[in-house]
Amino acid sequence: MIRTPLRPLARILRARETGENPDAIEAENRALRHAAIQDSARKGAERRLTFMAMVFVLAFGTVGTRMAMLAASEPSEPRAQASASRITSQRADITDRHGRVLATNLPTYALYAHPRQMIDPEGAAEKLAAIFPDLDAARLKRDFSGKLSFLWIQRTISPEQMQAVHDIGEPGLLFGPREMRLYPNGKIASHILGGTKFGDEGVASAQILGTGGVEKAFDGYLTDPTKDSAPLTLSVDLTVQAAMEEVLSNGMKVMNAKGATGIVMEVASGEILAMASLPDFDPNHRPAPLLKGDPSDSPLFNRAVQGQYELGSTFKIFPVAQAMDLKLVNPTTMINSKAPLKIGKYLINEFRGHNYGNQLSITDIIVKSSNVGTVRVAQLLGADRQKEFLEKLGFFEATPVELIEAPGAKPLVPRRWPAVTSATVAFGHGLAASPLHLASAYATIANGGRRVLPTLIRDRARQGDQVLSPEAARSAVQLLRQVVVRGSGRSANVEGYEVAGKTGTADKPRPTGGYYGNKVVSTFASVFPANDPKYVVVVSLDEPTSVKGGGESRTAGMTAAPVAGEVIRRVAPLLGMRPITETPLPVVERPLADGIKLVSN
Repeated sequence: MIRTPLRPLARILRARETGENPDAIEAENRALRHAAIQDSARKGAERRLTFMAMVFVLAFGTVGTRMAMLAASEPSEPRAQASASRITSQRADITDRHGRVLATNLPTYALYAHPRQMIDPEGAAEKLAAIFPDLDAARLKRDFSGKLSFLWIQRTISPEQMQAVHDIGEPGLLFGPREMRLYPNGKIASHILGGTKFGDEGVASAQILGTGGVEKAFDGYLTDPTKDSAPLTLSVDLTVQAAMEEVLSNGMKVMNAKGATGIVMEVASGEILAMASLPDFDPNHRPAPLLKGDPSDSPLFNRAVQGQYELGSTFKIFPVAQAMDLKLVNPTTMINSKAPLKIGKYLINEFRGHNYGNQLSITDIIVKSSNVGTVRVAQLLGADRQKEFLEKLGFFEATPVELIEAPGAKPLVPRRWPAVTSATVAFGHGLAASPLHLASAYATIANGGRRVLPTLIRDRARQGDQVLSPEAARSAVQLLRQVVVRGSGRSANVEGYEVAGKTGTADKPRPTGGYYGNKVVSTFASVFPANDPKYVVVVSLDEPTSVKGGGESRTAGMTAAPVAGEVIRRVAPLLGMRPITETPLPVVERPLADGIKLVSN
């Protein structure tokens, strides 16, 4: 900046020549300089004021916008900031279909030690062993007096135990906060839930990992922070599950069975309302896996999903339903039932050598559970069509139910399918599947022939293709109703609920080949009510023996059927179903050519 002198020499010389006062020139220039300085200062102040005004406008605009957004949003409780720990310990709850808690988290503490900070390690070891009986005082003394600088003592402790450790007064005993998984209903639905264990652990938190059931199958969902701890809602009804487990446990004891399983499924959606396997376990204290012996001896074994059983005569409805669908037969069609039936070098006989005469109607083949009559129907179908239908029903693949154990439970299907295999499979031998496979297939028939896929998740219905015509499906259900009215399923009849079902008794195979002579798996598969099927109930007992009237019986009609009937009697009211008055069907007697009378409804 070039400043103008207050008394410029040229003007001063001219002023002296003209007689002008030089001091006036200096005063003029001084006034001009001050005016310039004031103008510059004013412009600077204006710029600063403009900048400050813009800052204030922006700040108040931001605050106002944020206030407007908060005023327009829904009110919610503030959430605490997430922990900086790398270990994710949060896990969402699991609830039943009505929101009742099946699995949740409980704040607790872990106990650990810094041996180098301990004052009296031997005394502390003895006192800890008194508080925790599972601890070894001698081993604790060795650990406390060794070179360890850190030692876990208990992963979880109760408030009472925590107070008792506090009272020891040992500075080397410390507590770390964490969450543990809690199953408030104990053993109920244990095979569905599975259980958890601790993964990565720190003194401030511990990771919870699923070890079985839906806990492991939905590990990602349950630990996903973007879900905002939304619970996993199962299709299970806690009251129905508890009632079925109670009936199943009592039935297992009365029938002297080694194990038992039961399923209650909604026909229209495939949602599993209850599924139990006995013996069971408490997921709060999940037992160790069985490392040798028969896997089914372990309480962790889920018989409903993992059990692969020959399901006996419960299969007989499948070839009959398929034949009715193909218009090859109808309920009154007469079939050659003369026994025994020879296929190659094999003879097919009736159960216990019964003789049902030379002919039976399709209805009575199912009611009397005729092996020969069922094989005759299967021969009408042919092996290829029989296999195709069973495959459509899901018997050649694992069930899609949302359990970690399900994918490994694929049915045991014969590699070859000669005529004798086609015959034995028709009456439930030679193909081993789970009770859940059977429940899904019966639900498909009860659903008007549209494939039903089982699910444990609420509102997740996944129906498949139409595998059977609605007319054939309705006729099949009515045939099953006749089994309960006047066949081997009479002990499952529950007045007012029109139960329709089929018994199945299958000899258990020996691990070394062949079959046991006195060990069976008895099954009763049913739907109700028959006039408008809503639910499927399957009950299966492993090695049952019913003692009645001084004799023993292992048949499903005497073992599984009465247990299934009691399950229906207990759970139907819980499902909101009212008994209805049934109209009895007329009984018709038709003479056959050989003089035998066939009684049918």
